[in-house]
Amino acid sequence: MSTAGESIDEKRVTWAELYFDLVFVFAVTQVSGLLHHHHDWGGVARALVVFVPVYWCWVGTTVQANIRDVDTPRDRLGILAVGLAGLFMALAVPGAYEGRGVLLGAGYWAARVLLLVLLIRVPGVWRGPYGVGVLVSGPLLFVGGLLPEGPRLVLWTLGALCDLSGPVLFRNRLAKVAYHPQHMPERFALFLLVALGESIVGIGATAAAVRLDAAELAAVAAAFTISAGLWWQYFVYAADAMRHAVTVADSRRDVIRRVFQYGHLALVAGVIAVAVGFGETVADPRRALGAGSVALLYGGCGLYLLTFGYTRWMMFRAVSTTRIVAAAVVFALVPVMVRLPALVVLVVLAVLVVALNVVEHVRVARAAAAAAPAVGDGPPGVEPVGAGAAAE
Repeated sequence: MSTAGESIDEKRVTWAELYFDLVFVFAVTQVSGLLHHHHDWGGVARALVVFVPVYWCWVGTTVQANIRDVDTPRDRLGILAVGLAGLFMALAVPGAYEGRGVLLGAGYWAARVLLLVLLIRVPGVWRGPYGVGVLVSGPLLFVGGLLPEGPRLVLWTLGALCDLSGPVLFRNRLAKVAYHPQHMPERFALFLLVALGESIVGIGATAAAVRLDAAELAAVAAAFTISAGLWWQYFVYAADAMRHAVTVADSRRDVIRRVFQYGHLALVAGVIAVAVGFGETVADPRRALGAGSVALLYGGCGLYLLTFGYTRWMMFRAVSTTRIVAAAVVFALVPVMVRLPALVVLVVLAVLVVALNVVEHVRVARAAAAAAPAVGDGPPGVEPVGAGAAAE
């Protein structure tokens, strides 16, 4: 493990990590399916409680791969073993609150034990988030799987909270760890891509099973525009701003914890909600949607945009005015959209997302033009870093 005082060479994602991600493509699909069948407030809470250990299993593997050289036979096999445990978890998700709770808990506990074994040579690794996973949250999920749904939900919620609080409780210990600044943003961006891929599945799988008339194709086009607009929000400007922030931060640990581990949990959760909303709206674009479906679609989009307000403040102590205002508009439209046809609901949201991207493009272009005299004549097509931060 690197320490905070050492220089860090550039580190890239390995093929083993990319293969590992394929398991979580399936896991995200399973969580989406769970939310699709139960999308009232209780269903959202149950889906989130299941999603947190799935996500945290991925986070633990990503951090382990970030601070170690994992391109070795031992670590490749370890990552694949964690992937198998993750696959067991994904298989358990649809019946997590029925007969497969033990499988979910056992899969998660096994993943945490494997990750601890991979880091066992690191001094004091037991007294940190990896030890919490093995000694606290893993047992809570396993025991919860043995209990009826009510007590199960309580224990699983406690386990999720233990995992999420670990990086805060052990903040001082984690200060000694030197994270590779290039690898971490790339890994979390890839996970967000996995979630955005689920939004495409939510559009295509639903549309492929119904009659493709003009209204259906219009709904597909509107939904894809929303998905592409959400991609644009992150990957055109925010991704570069996040990479810059983690590279220059005085406390790289805090940026990783706040922006990546916590911030991306909200970003991915928002995209999953939008993906489920797509499945509901594209299925029959002429009918009016219920409050639950509109809340998933608009609420997920609003959460996604609002999270950028949080990440920008954490990185630059600046307010992301455009995205916060856009999120407020999206949330405010939920009651209005409940009685409108699904196609109208999709088109309105698509127009809002496109308009936001246009406004931010203009802002970034102006910021780049204003910064150009200060940075001198650079290579053609290269924007100053501050241009991306203007949007993010």
